[in-house]
Amino acid sequence: MIRLGTERLDRIVAVGAHCDDIAIGAGGTLLAMCLARPGLRVDALVLSGGGGDREQEEQAALTAFCPGADLNLTVHKLPDGRLPAHWDEAKGAVEDLRAQTEPDLVLAPRTDDAHQDHRGLARLMTTAFRDHLVLGYEIVKWDGDLGRPSVYQPLSTETAERKVRLLQEHYPSQRHRPWYDREAFLGLARIRGIECNARYAEAFAVTKLTLDLGE
Repeated sequence: MIRLGTERLDRIVAVGAHCDDIAIGAGGTLLAMCLARPGLRVDALVLSGGGGDREQEEQAALTAFCPGADLNLTVHKLPDGRLPAHWDEAKGAVEDLRAQTEPDLVLAPRTDDAHQDHRGLARLMTTAFRDHLVLGYEIVKWDGDLGRPSVYQPLSTETAERKVRLLQEHYPSQRHRPWYDREAFLGLARIRGIECNARYAEAFAVTKLTLDLGE
């Protein structure tokens, strides 16, 4: 198995269409990175849920998922499930983010996600951040759209358990959902761990990847 890493990882971008998307899709990876790199800058953007309880949940959650990081979170107020009808506003939010940061890594939804909000945001990100490594996270849901990921971030048992605990603690508005439980989150992480020879893992899709392995 080839393992590629980077010595320079000072600033990352994490985006979600909805509050909790980032934490569900990449919460373990955020924990691992922030614990390994105190002071890491995290610029986070969420397109919906602003101005209410959901924004408060997201602020508290991402603060917990990014311990010791320099976190900058912006939550907009696009209506849930209506991103295609608010394309200009979504595009403007992404372009504003791009103008403010030059990240070493971008965490975003997958471009082939079945949810129109996730998919739309993902396509905006690969255009706005075309010279950056964009990792597309996955979110389990009834659509059955999980694919064959190509990139893995192994998670220790402690980190995987901490992710699930934080998800349950910080998003009380989602606890009633039938898929929002410990078994679903740890189950997917265990499967992805098997696929990369680890106990647990988060998996990502990559649209483009440029290697610098020497001349």
